[in-house]
Amino acid sequence: MILVMLGTQNNSFQRLLEEIDTLMDKHVIQEEVVVQAGYTKYSPRNKKMRILDFTSKEELDKLEQEANFIITHGGVGSIITSLEKGKKVIAVSRLHEYGEHVNNHQKEIVHKFNENGNIIGITSVEKLEEAIKQIQDFEPKPYIPDNHKMLKIIEEFIDHIN
Repeated sequence: MILVMLGTQNNSFQRLLEEIDTLMDKHVIQEEVVVQAGYTKYSPRNKKMRILDFTSKEELDKLEQEANFIITHGGVGSIITSLEKGKKVIAVSRLHEYGEHVNNHQKEIVHKFNENGNIIGITSVEKLEEAIKQIQDFEPKPYIPDNHKMLKIIEEFIDHIN
């Protein structure tokens, strides 16, 4: 099973689901696809694509554990929780020009995780087929949180209060 996580932003990411449906038609994707769609409303052509608008955290955790790999939008939370569960991740940026987000910050997020070797990151849904073909042999580098900057900000804040 492939899990697709679109987060809970009040913006649609229908473009990604249309591409997944197309790849299912082409038999690039042959297994079941479960979509945590949030506000994205989509009626799949393929019966092997199951859409869940919102799920509980427990249900989403269970789906993440069961997934062979995860396709997610470029949200930090979705990427990190998947990596922490040891999953291979393809992240696709929501883009401002399609009304999928308020700006293009997800491009930077996806680029950074991709550059670090943690994920396969793409900014164009047209590159999803290639990413899916690469995912089986992809060996992600372990995600190591960098809390150093946050700790420095907190220390400076505390020092300023005293």
